Order: sequence, then C-alpha cells, then structure tokens
Amino acid sequence: MLVSPHRTQRPWQGEVAKTEAVSAIHYDPNCYLCPGNTRAGGNKNPDYKSVFVFDNDYAALLPDVPAFDDAPHDDLLCAEPERGTCRVVCFHPDHDLTLARMQPEDIANVVQAWSEQYIELGAQPNTSYVQIFENRGTMMGASNPHPHCQVWAIEHVPDEPQAELIAQQEYRRSHGSCLLCDYLAREVQLAQRIVCENEEFVALVPFWAVWPFETLVLSRCHAGALTEMDSAQKIAFAHILKRLTTRYDNLFETRFPYTMGLHQSPTDGQPHPEWHFHAHFYPPLLRSATVRKFMVGFEMLGMPQRDITPESAAQRLRALSEVHYTFGK
Repeated sequence: MLVSPHRTQRPWQGEVAKTEAVSAIHYDPNCYLCPGNTRAGGNKNPDYKSVFVFDNDYAALLPDVPAFDDAPHDDLLCAEPERGTCRVVCFHPDHDLTLARMQPEDIANVVQAWSEQYIELGAQPNTSYVQIFENRGTMMGASNPHPHCQVWAIEHVPDEPQAELIAQQEYRRSHGSCLLCDYLAREVQLAQRIVCENEEFVALVPFWAVWPFETLVLSRCHAGALTEMDSAQKIAFAHILKRLTTRYDNLFETRFPYTMGLHQSPTDGQPHPEWHFHAHFYPPLLRSATVRKFMVGFEMLGMPQRDITPESAAQRLRALSEVHYTFGK
C-alpha cells in the first residue's frame, strides 16, 4: 500500500460532486420501494411496517440457466453457467431514513433479516456463498434512496471472499489460530486505528485500508456468520453500525456514501473453522462532501495509493460525535 499524505495539499480542479440533500419525505408515491407502491416490474409492495424482503425484479442472477453448448473450456478461456438468487431487503418503511438515522432497535430488525436470509439462501442447492451488501448514495450507484440493501446467493465463492478464504485457511494452517482474531488482538493492543467499540464488536480503519475512510467491523468472538451469534451479539452489531454510520455522516455533515458488505462463511457444505465474521465499509469521500477519491491511473495499473494515513483517518472518525448532525434541526 502506497501512502502519500502530502497529496492532500495539491490543488483540486477536478470533478466536484453535488451533495445529497436530506429529503424529509417519509413516503414517496413515485418510489418503487415504499409501502403499498407498485414496483417497476409490476408487483405491488405490501403495506409493510418493518423490514420487507422480496426477489429482485431485475436480478443479475437467475436460479435456472441453460448450459453453454459451445462454451470455451481450456487452459486459456473458460465459460460456464452461474446460477443464483438476488433479493432486496428494505430496511424500513420510512423513505427518508438511513442506517445512521434509524433507531438501534430498527437496525436490529435488519440484522435479524440478514441472518434469516443467510440461512434460507445458503441452504438452497448450488449456493456456495451469500453476499449481503448495501450501496449507499448516488455516488456509489444506488438507484433508489429508500433505505435498502441487496442479497445475492451465488453458485461459486466470488473473488474477494475467495481470496479471504485462502488467506484465513493458510494462516490457520501455519499459525494454528484465526487470522482475524490475532489481527484484532493486535489492533486493540496498539489502539491506533480503532474508531469505536462495544463488548462484542470493534470498528477500525484496517492497516491495509485503500479508501480514505475505509473501515472494518470485526466481531470479538470467533464466529463465522451472524447465525452463530446470540440475540445480544446481534443487537451489539446493530449498535456498532449505528455509531459508525453516524460518524460517517458527521464527518462532512452529509449523507455519507459508501458500499458496505458482510463477509460470512461460505455455504458450500464444507466446514470453515478458519472464517471470522466481518463487515467492510468502502466510502469514496476524501476531502469534503463533494470531493471523492478516484481509483484511476497508478491505482488501476500499479497498486493502491491512499492520501491519508489509516491512523489519521481513524483519529478523525473517532473524534466525531455519535449524535447525528441533523438531530434537533
């Protein structure tokens, strides 16, 4: 990782994005995720009062895919069908909310839905991995501002979890312990990159962070998935999500964009004692609510380069209030 903190002093004449204004619209008749509305695919949402889950009307993965009769399959080129299921999880009926502005008990309902989806989809035949992720904000490609995320159940373990799987397996073989348990113990000991913590979880800026204010949420207990945690641990996870996302919003006093994802044990029918539950937050903002980090040039062709040290990013996030900046406005 190339770290170049002096680059934050360079003048910026590039793209300046528009800030995402707080809408204060609790129900949007034109939103295809609001309760009671008809979605673009023609299905009507129920008048839901809490979490609402449905099959994505425009899924990237389908449960039935025909075989490729003339697909290449050799040492250079290989193509094969990929089956799967895609779902949408609406966090709350209120169109205006985000995780940062939801109550912890409402976030706990979302966490429980994530756990249930992991169980249900992971048990389906030909599902090796269940990826839960949220794209927050137009800067991260969110097509709808209503609070929601996606769940993709896929036939093969995707690239990023696969790389993590191999690393955790190799570490366990060579050290006889869990890679992320040992890493978390080191971070707690150093206390340089921790943002916030509670009895069950720690949110920190990882030593290898690529994005300026990237964070990693780690469970203190060695569990492979939410399903291995009790209700108190899930509630603690909801609280740490609330505290972390509130800090994000407070950093530049904006609805902070990010991509967030849970990395849990593969559901390929094999035991995975090496896997440690964690969540990634990848936010693009760098200098302000309107200037983001671009992964181009050297980052794409050479190696990742970050403009602030992970320690300074953690310090800035750690120093922020956990009371949302819009509270009382």
